[in-house]
Amino acid sequence: MTKLTHLDASGSANMVDVSEKDVTSRTAIAEGEVVMNPETVALIRQGDAKKGDVLGTARLAGIMASKRTHELIPLCHPLLISKVKVDCALDEELPGVRVTAEVKVSGQTGVEMEALTAVSIACLTIYDMVKAADRTMRIDNIRLRMKSGGRSGLFEAP
Repeated sequence: MTKLTHLDASGSANMVDVSEKDVTSRTAIAEGEVVMNPETVALIRQGDAKKGDVLGTARLAGIMASKRTHELIPLCHPLLISKVKVDCALDEELPGVRVTAEVKVSGQTGVEMEALTAVSIACLTIYDMVKAADRTMRIDNIRLRMKSGGRSGLFEAP
């Protein structure tokens, strides 16, 4: 069984000590999707959602969420993120919206959680903004697609 936290002698959880790690350029890319009815895709494309610009709002929500990951996920380090890019693309074949987030930092720990948080919150924002039009939507396939930097180097999902 994998240990989820680091415990001190008293049994208390602590953040991972990264003070001995080198500062390196680190990047993470995550992705996910919101699957919906074709009519809902059309509603978003036409800009007719009652709550406004669905894709623009989702992009902004994802960027904001990435910068607050340490407030949402216990024991995550607060990071001085140097880049966050969130893309939300309509996909008629899905049908739905594909969300991708790229996060970069120069630091002692990676940005995987920040990229995953950005995608998750962007997907939730899309869901929230059009849920009145489509209660059958689902959020699928959120995953880390790529990470680079640090001791473990490059990871690319198959």
